[in-house]
Amino acid sequence: MFLSGFILAIQASLVLSYPVSRPVIRSNSASVTVLSNDSVNAFHQHALLAQAAYCSEPQVALPTIDYILTGGDGGSTPRFFVGHDPASNAIVVAHEGTNSQDPFSLAIDAQFIRKDLNTTFFPNAPSGIEVHDGFGKTFALTADLILSTVQKALSDNNANTVLVSGHSLGAALATMTSTFLKQNLANTNISTVVFGLPRVGNQAWADFVDANLPDLRHMHNKHDPIPTIPPEFLGFVHPSGEVFVQPDAPNDTVFCPGQENGNCSDSNDTIDDSLSDHGGPYTGLRMGRSACPAGSNI
Repeated sequence: MFLSGFILAIQASLVLSYPVSRPVIRSNSASVTVLSNDSVNAFHQHALLAQAAYCSEPQVALPTIDYILTGGDGGSTPRFFVGHDPASNAIVVAHEGTNSQDPFSLAIDAQFIRKDLNTTFFPNAPSGIEVHDGFGKTFALTADLILSTVQKALSDNNANTVLVSGHSLGAALATMTSTFLKQNLANTNISTVVFGLPRVGNQAWADFVDANLPDLRHMHNKHDPIPTIPPEFLGFVHPSGEVFVQPDAPNDTVFCPGQENGNCSDSNDTIDDSLSDHGGPYTGLRMGRSACPAGSNI
């Protein structure tokens, strides 16, 4: 299992000392909409990208992509790639999630204190934005390289669409990357779908993401606890765009309007948490290194 007891300990220290029903601070009660199978299947390409980002050889896991840049060490710098999808003429970007076998990867998740957003990367951001310290510092390691690679790839392929994805820690990095790309590529279509997204920043960050990525979708699976951490009582807030696989009706995936919709993952109770749900399935795919092809899961 790719989430270790270390992460569980962090979760426990933040959550288990509180009542079984998590305190919901900013939750809204807007009615959800059941998505059609076609709407859910539209997220499948992003799920393939998120899954491949875990693999040491993504070209084996997802051979339909022409890979332009691969990087990361699976530790302090999670694996990532930039490529070109010839079938859709889209540039693709994906980030790996937590590697539970590496203490440096685990340490990223543990740095959950909110820090000011790095305005070197977001000079047009309004004041007051704070993000998870570990996510913010890790995003900064690859941001400029990914941007320059994407810019060249768009030009070389006469493309105008970028697909961005990731799972877990990778979902947090992908959300920051997408927002950064949109700030620098205003006329480019940035399509972002992420899976098992932890909260990344404060209310001001959530509003900033909403303004830049109005079509962002973050899919949360049943009783996955990761989308509920860091908790709201520490000042963290999800952006809009949650898609929720309902635990009591797993064939019904719903769209959850607004930020922190109380009818979706915010409604889960700690006692029902399932880390297995964090691994998926998402559009039929499980996430993590164990899902990589043989020889590509190291």
